[in-house]
Amino acid sequence: MLWIKNGRVIDPATNIDAKLDVLIDGENIVACGVPDDIAQLAGKNRGAANTTFDATGLIVAPGFIDLHCHLREPGGEASETIVTGTKAAARGGFTAICPMPNTRPVNDNASVTRSIIERATFAAGVRVWPIGACSAGSKGESLAEIAAMKQAGIVAVSDDGKPVANAKLMRQIMDYCGSLGLPVIDHCEDVSLAAGAVMREGETSVRLGHRGMPAAAESICVGRDTQVAALTGGRLHIAHLSAKASLELVRDAKKRGLAVTCEVTPHHFTLIDEDVAYDTNFKMNPPLASREDRDALLAGLADGTVDAIATDHAPHEPSSKAVEFDKAPFGITGFETALALGLQQLVHTGRIKLMRLVELFTTGPARVLGMERRIAPGQPADLTLFSTDHAWTFRSNESASKSRNTPFDGREFKGAPMATIVAGKVICRR
Repeated sequence: MLWIKNGRVIDPATNIDAKLDVLIDGENIVACGVPDDIAQLAGKNRGAANTTFDATGLIVAPGFIDLHCHLREPGGEASETIVTGTKAAARGGFTAICPMPNTRPVNDNASVTRSIIERATFAAGVRVWPIGACSAGSKGESLAEIAAMKQAGIVAVSDDGKPVANAKLMRQIMDYCGSLGLPVIDHCEDVSLAAGAVMREGETSVRLGHRGMPAAAESICVGRDTQVAALTGGRLHIAHLSAKASLELVRDAKKRGLAVTCEVTPHHFTLIDEDVAYDTNFKMNPPLASREDRDALLAGLADGTVDAIATDHAPHEPSSKAVEFDKAPFGITGFETALALGLQQLVHTGRIKLMRLVELFTTGPARVLGMERRIAPGQPADLTLFSTDHAWTFRSNESASKSRNTPFDGREFKGAPMATIVAGKVICRR
């Protein structure tokens, strides 16, 4: 048995914020309660060897879930593998992660899904819940083998990296996934407006001479998708939302009772287009937005419009980023800095309470997937223990990821994941 003592349990699902102990037996939680009660329960199980974990000064939260990441395997092992990616995720406090299907080959059939899950099981760490492609080969022409992939283990569908090609196909996907109980995750981008762009359109893009993508390239597609959601009644999730107008469309959809949710990445609520120069570690898609957009995202995180914080962890081998800005691929790593950025930008500034931050990493993403995440007897023993005041500096060359493409190298933080527990086992301890 594992006895977590002296921690501050924060559980948004039950609205608990108190000093409590947690007792784990095998892969499940046995009890969560005051120390004396847990001591009595542990004493009744003297036959089992009790291991104690002193969580004094730490937050004990339900296990963090990342709705949006890229593990690159199969096909992109030079940038990341399931083993290195899950190690980086564990360091970031994540107990479950959802890799997108834009691998080589694309995860558009049950055999690829099963292969990913089997390799993740072999890695013996973080839970890996794959997201399957919406369309065959993510080409936007015909439906992928969604039902077979669901049976194999996917938790959602997406053609991430590309928007669903057109409204007709989006309707077919949402109708079909509605019957399967799967959410549809869309990378919202009007390709005719975004073509060739490498950053957000504005004064900074003009000054730098970079081709800019207007914010409307995202919000136009969000508007289309929310209307299709209204037409079908399906579950729609907007990936890496970055624009004020997009957030307003999601807010309106929620008010109308539509099953529409969204996520925001730490880099989009931290950085803005003015931070971009010629460093390819600041190149991502959607691009870093204006200060007005960033402030709208901060407001949406505070008022409940945003459902989850997702990393969009997108590793790239160093040589691919060490080129001219317009030739470099989009994306940055994100597992190991996500919580620290959330604490730095949201909690320590007083924008949101700690309970809300935990919700954005736990019960929020779980609800998007139609799951439950709470600390209670009988629940899987997936827990994230973190400090709100541990001082540290992120060094990309010390990352567990295979890649180093981050704009946060050398950044000083206050607060960090201290232990990650999956199925009752401590898989990472700071």
